Amino acid sequence: MSIPILIIEDTADIREGVVEILELAGYTVYAAENGKVGVELAKTHLPHIILCDIMMPELDGYGVLYMLNKLPETANIPFIFLTARADRVDLRKAMEMGADDYLTKPFDDVELLAAIESRLKKQEQQKKFYSESLDQLSRVVSRKEGLAELQKIIKERKVRSFKKNQVIYYEGDKGNGLYVILNGKIKTSKLASDGRELITDLHTAGQYLGVRSLLADDSYSETACAVEDSQLCLIPKERLDEMLNLYPDVTSKFIKLLAGQIRENEDRLLQLAYDSVRKKMANAVLRLLRQTNAEDRSIRISREDLAAFAGMATETVSRTLSDFRSEGLIEKNGSVIRVLDLERLSKMKN
Repeated sequence: MSIPILIIEDTADIREGVVEILELAGYTVYAAENGKVGVELAKTHLPHIILCDIMMPELDGYGVLYMLNKLPETANIPFIFLTARADRVDLRKAMEMGADDYLTKPFDDVELLAAIESRLKKQEQQKKFYSESLDQLSRVVSRKEGLAELQKIIKERKVRSFKKNQVIYYEGDKGNGLYVILNGKIKTSKLASDGRELITDLHTAGQYLGVRSLLADDSYSETACAVEDSQLCLIPKERLDEMLNLYPDVTSKFIKLLAGQIRENEDRLLQLAYDSVRKKMANAVLRLLRQTNAEDRSIRISREDLAAFAGMATETVSRTLSDFRSEGLIEKNGSVIRVLDLERLSKMKN
């Protein structure tokens, strides 16, 4: 049986063209001329992917996505927007609402088929991602009942993909849940009054974003951005609140996790305030190395991000790394830094 796909598009020429391309590629295609019809077709046929225009009469694409996300049987269906609007604000709104991808009109058949094949492949990988995320979350949830409930929550959510340099949320945005990093790398940062960026942390697979916001019932205190292509799962705040109230031991674990982050930040503030340039750079490299846990003792980070992470000027970073390389402490090849002498770097004098 061929894979079913739903196209929701009010412009007849575009709709018919997409249907023809997809049918030639062997897909079963359902077509809707507006959002209301599209929602009903999605509920009836449960397609594997939905392609949807944004600007439509009666019910626009945002409304379609909102309604389908409210239904358990359609919430996990990959959703690709078709849009003539490529403004940053529009695209951010689409991704924040849970869209998986977008195609900017006009697009050709190769772009269309590539986007669909990519989404189908990632859909197949979701079971693996869910399993890996549960392995990591089991360290937080000790009670079997809590883990079972958390598993139920996660299975109701779909993996959200973020491309390199794409923002997950901005500082000041209202906290809407807890992000679990399934793979990739995410940086959190704050902006100083003069516009300079300070990277507060780098997060990798199995770690969480938004713990402080969740526990404090507050807005996000940092901006989170993908350093590389990454996949995350968002657990809604409402569901987590229910779970935290039901399982006090889970609440305790998250509080301990937050306390550990606060302690690390306090130590880092002391280092930024009183350490020498060489000591700051050594500590930054070592901290990144601990987070990546690479067997070959290598890290990949741009000069600008390293400067923002260490709280230094980019020129100072370049000069200090050059000194470290000439002293045999590191190797550097482009954005890749490999630690050669871990002991000497750890014992760097202030």
